[in-house]
Amino acid sequence: MSNLLRIGILGAARIAPAALVRPARDVPLVKVAAVAARDRARAEAFAAKHRIGAVHAGYAELVADPDLDAVYNPLPNGLHHEWTLAALAAGKHVLCEKPLTANAAEAREVAAAAERAGLVVMEAFHYRYHPLIQRVLELLPTLGEPRHIETALCAPMPRFSDIRYDLSLAGGAMMDMGSYTVHALRTFGGAEPEVVAARATLQKPDVDRAMVAEYRFPGGATGRTTASLWSRRVLDLSARYTGSEGSLKIFNYLMPNVYHRLTVTRAGRTTREKVPGEATYVHQLRAFAAAVLDEGPNLTPPEDSVRTMTVIDAVYRAAGLKVRGTG
Repeated sequence: MSNLLRIGILGAARIAPAALVRPARDVPLVKVAAVAARDRARAEAFAAKHRIGAVHAGYAELVADPDLDAVYNPLPNGLHHEWTLAALAAGKHVLCEKPLTANAAEAREVAAAAERAGLVVMEAFHYRYHPLIQRVLELLPTLGEPRHIETALCAPMPRFSDIRYDLSLAGGAMMDMGSYTVHALRTFGGAEPEVVAARATLQKPDVDRAMVAEYRFPGGATGRTTASLWSRRVLDLSARYTGSEGSLKIFNYLMPNVYHRLTVTRAGRTTREKVPGEATYVHQLRAFAAAVLDEGPNLTPPEDSVRTMTVIDAVYRAAGLKVRGTG
């Protein structure tokens, strides 16, 4: 491979310009070289708008393109597993939108395939690559033993025809907003939580528009995640950590480059910080390129995805709903 990472996009998805096309302008090592969509006319329009050189007739043709080094997979959740495996089989590295797969069993298959192929698979939890999260992880040990952790991500998505509400495509609030909350809970907790209880608000049978789950960590700390696409809690992008020696609050851990507040209370004293950084997607793309080209660290590898999906599967079971991708 040369020192240029050539990426193709599976699908002319709405997220692709923000997550890949525009960030690539700030990451010289990356070139967005091709796009494919089920509708070729849509792919051609997308390519023309974003100055992408090659258009493929379908997903299979794109993953087989010998001029590509990697694939960006922003397809609906239920298609992540199939097309990430196809890309790996074709010798391509993969940057895949979250959640990596529909369930933990699928995630284990992807992890095994990536290991066999010796290729990078990065799950696109872009928030994890912003310097804010590294600063939080530096602060947490100063707060003593963990007692309680809460993460929330609620944003209104009232268009119920959206694929986020399609069970056959592994939809649901827990899969969409909730995947961030579980990943952040695990990241800040530093351990794998057990699901104690979960309560869903349904949009239609087995499809959650909101989900609240309770957890217990091995050391005795408790946790809670709140996720919604449509509920009374219209907007919430917060995380809270309570330790034996202090506490920490984050407003907007998801896209801190837009705006965020980091508040730390210790020994009766409260301080506030702002952590500078570029757009989360720029940090993520730079990390993906480094992982592929220079064997740099991958903070969200498929092994981590297995653990996230194990928790999400358990939340659905605790709520009395179907695990995604299981019929």
